[in-house]
Amino acid sequence: MPTLDSICAWWSPRLLSVLRIIAAFLFMAHGTIKLFSFPVARASGQPELLSLIGVAGMLEVFGGALLLIGLFTRPVAFILSGQMAFAYFIAHAPKGFWPILNGGELAALYCFLFLYLAAAGGGPWGADGLIRKRS
Repeated sequence: MPTLDSICAWWSPRLLSVLRIIAAFLFMAHGTIKLFSFPVARASGQPELLSLIGVAGMLEVFGGALLLIGLFTRPVAFILSGQMAFAYFIAHAPKGFWPILNGGELAALYCFLFLYLAAAGGGPWGADGLIRKRS
């Protein structure tokens, strides 16, 4: 009979892939709003692509898509972690210390989630895993 430890050991890498996929899908929505006004239009209209908002949107859409399929997970996650740290300190920290009050809890959470993915990888369900198997 399998033990709880063996069950958790079997599920752990797979749930890492699920975490990566769900986080990437949710993260991409921030970029699609910025760049494509989807699923809802931005109140301030379309940003210039080379503005801070435009670059953030491109990172969120294309970096999120790479994370979603699990391609180049570690370097992409590291870049997105830095983007979220930058976003936190530029947009949220000046409004106060506590993330729950300055609206930065999601940026902080994404920052550390992506930092974890940069260290742990994306799990077995992704393009990186397929490439590793072929090598």
